[in-house]
Amino acid sequence: MDRSTRGKLSYLKGQAAEDQIAAAYERNGFDIVERRWKTKDGEIDLVAKHGSKFYFIEVKSSSTFDKAVEQITPCQQQRIHDAALSYLADKVGTLDTDCRFDAALVDGAGNIKILPGALLAA
Repeated sequence: MDRSTRGKLSYLKGQAAEDQIAAAYERNGFDIVERRWKTKDGEIDLVAKHGSKFYFIEVKSSSTFDKAVEQITPCQQQRIHDAALSYLADKVGTLDTDCRFDAALVDGAGNIKILPGALLAA
């Protein structure tokens, strides 16, 4: 398999994982307000809202949950936090907002695991 094909498959796999996680949050009463929200500071896979609280969700897919969570590096966590600050400033108009940073994992069998608050605020 060539590099281009691997890249396309990886993109589609990531998109399917994000769709699966978004559906899980929606089943639990959350509104998905953004998908793949990008700024110069970074990208947030999913932004959800429940009541007045915002949830910034990093989605990772791998053969096992352990391998998926290993992909979330400290540097990536910092980029997610920086992007969340930009999101709150641009979209909400204030940084004084209740929020949580979740990791959402999908394993090779399609099982999901949500780790609430796993990405601690920097």
